Amino acid sequence: MKVTLFIPCFVDLMYPQVGVCIVQILERLGHSVECPEELACCGQPAYNSGYWEEARTVAVRVLQRLQGAEAVVIASGSCGSMLKVFYAELFAGTPHAQAAAALAQKTYEFSDFLVTKLGVLDLGARFPAKVTFHDGCHGLRELHAYPQPRKLLQRVRGLELIEMPEKVCCGFGGTFAAKFPMISTAMGEVKCAAAAETGAQYIVSNDSSCLMHIAGLLQRQGSKLKTIHLAEVLAQS
Repeated sequence: MKVTLFIPCFVDLMYPQVGVCIVQILERLGHSVECPEELACCGQPAYNSGYWEEARTVAVRVLQRLQGAEAVVIASGSCGSMLKVFYAELFAGTPHAQAAAALAQKTYEFSDFLVTKLGVLDLGARFPAKVTFHDGCHGLRELHAYPQPRKLLQRVRGLELIEMPEKVCCGFGGTFAAKFPMISTAMGEVKCAAAAETGAQYIVSNDSSCLMHIAGLLQRQGSKLKTIHLAEVLAQS
């Protein structure tokens, strides 16, 4: 299969190793991967802020570039939900509605692509550590990507998965963290405390934006807890 990898802007700028790990994993499974450099953003920041016309300007380019893609894989539940769920709302009643619907059918969050589309559960990874998993809100509630990452982690050699008692938001929310920093920080501190109570060494997630927020809080707290993307764990051998 030819996979078109959509790398979110924050992953490209701050966590490029996540994209590298995804490419390595997909190529190891025998698939070819293309990563269009011109796809810089899905338009979600403008969309979430109410600037739908500006969001459409960005999103139309995404629709046009991905029109001929066989399968689109995204390293983020947040951006994945934009393409798979919210484009339908953004382009409703426009000439691009059909293209948005077609894109939704072939778009997958990374862990969902491995488990649901490819039927892959065991990548032969080894990561000897205690970890807990953070579910990003969009990946959990919009894409329903709850069992997929856990099925993959359960087959990583040496890894012990310890669940947090509640599935709550980390407080990032993109522009939410910028508009409401005090609320965002308070929510993040609750998440960090819940993760620390598990006794885990790492917080794993399939969304780098959440991990960026959590890592910043952990660093300020002087915590020994570390953050790592799911793809980085699965690429370990």
